[in-house]
Amino acid sequence: MTTFGAIGIAGTGLGVHRKWLDAVADNLANINTVRSTDEEAFRARYIVAQANATDGGADGGVHVAGAVYGSAEGRLVYEPTHALADEDGYVRYPDIDMSSQMTQLIMAQRGYQANAGVIDRARDMYSTALTIGRN
Repeated sequence: MTTFGAIGIAGTGLGVHRKWLDAVADNLANINTVRSTDEEAFRARYIVAQANATDGGADGGVHVAGAVYGSAEGRLVYEPTHALADEDGYVRYPDIDMSSQMTQLIMAQRGYQANAGVIDRARDMYSTALTIGRN
């Protein structure tokens, strides 16, 4: 693998981790989104990453293969004073677990930082190689 290959692979990792961070941030921002019981709950989004195919020794990397969405059922909560409550006093919240989302947030953040570090080190290595070549 060349220096440019390392930068390219780490760049694909940055893209996937950014999408993952966006999805987790969206899920956390909507964790308390209330809907009436006749509507669907906010559906959490989960990113699916897939390795890029390598043909003939070409550099790999990853890409976002798609997204999987959580349950539209959500969870029913008894809040009779809420403006959206049905005749039985229930409203619908998304079925999102805060601790799971925070764990995913930390993992995505660490992955993003690791890929950014690879790009920085590869760039420094390339700059050093150019400097040595000038002398």
